Amino acid sequence: MSDSDYGSDTLNDMTPQPADVRRVVVLISGNGSNLQALIDEQTHDRLGGEIVAVVSNEPDAYGLHRAREAGIEAVVLPHREYDSRDAYDGALIKVIERHEPDLIVLAGFMRILTPRFVQRFLGRMLNIHPSLLPAYQGLDTHARALADGVAEHGCSVHFVTEELDGGPVVLQAVVEVAEDETEESLKAKVHAREHLIYPIAVRWCLEGRLRFANGGATFDGMTLPPHGLRMSHADAAEELDEE
Repeated sequence: MSDSDYGSDTLNDMTPQPADVRRVVVLISGNGSNLQALIDEQTHDRLGGEIVAVVSNEPDAYGLHRAREAGIEAVVLPHREYDSRDAYDGALIKVIERHEPDLIVLAGFMRILTPRFVQRFLGRMLNIHPSLLPAYQGLDTHARALADGVAEHGCSVHFVTEELDGGPVVLQAVVEVAEDETEESLKAKVHAREHLIYPIAVRWCLEGRLRFANGGATFDGMTLPPHGLRMSHADAAEELDEE
C-alpha cells in the first residue's frame, strides 16, 4: 500500500483509511464445513476479502451458527415460503445485491439455480463439487466412484454456469482410492481436500488471478485446461499431514 492511501503524517488524530476490501457472500443449506474453512482463513487474514453475509435456505442450518459465532451477518431465506423457484431466486438476488458482493460462494447450497440467477452473477460465482469433474456430476459421488472401481477421486472448484456442475473447473485436488476404501472414509478424505482448496480458489478469485473469460477460466491470464489446476494426492496429503 502506498503512502497516498493514508492521511498526512501530520494528521496524527486521523484514522487511516483501509483499502477497499473485496466482499464475499456465502450461500449454504446445512452444516457449513466449507464455510468454516473460509472463516478460518479470513480470521488469519488469508482469504483476500471479507465474508459480509451468509445466506441459508434452511432455517436450522448449522452454518448459520458458524456465521454468527464469527460475527458475520446470518440471513435466513426459506425457499418453502415461495411459490416457485423463480420467485425464490428473485428474492435471493435482492438479498445478495444488498450486500454488494464481489464474489458469491456456494458452500453446500442444495438448490438448483434458475438461469436468471446464474446470468445475474455469471463469472463471479463459485461452487465446490465432491468429484473430479466432469466425472460424477450430481449426487452420491463417492458411492458411484467406488462402484466403478476408480483409482482416483477428489473434488473440484468451478465457476457456476447454467449447466449443473458443468461450469469451467478452476482447481481440483486428487485422492487415491485405497483397496479397502469405504464410502465414509473416502468422503472424509474428499472433505479434507475441499477445505484445503476452496479457500485457495476464493482468494485467487478475489485477487483477480482466477477469472471467468469467454466461457472458460483463466489463471494469471493463461487459459486453464478442462480440469483446471490440479493438486496431486501426494501434495494434498502433505498439506493435510495425512499418513
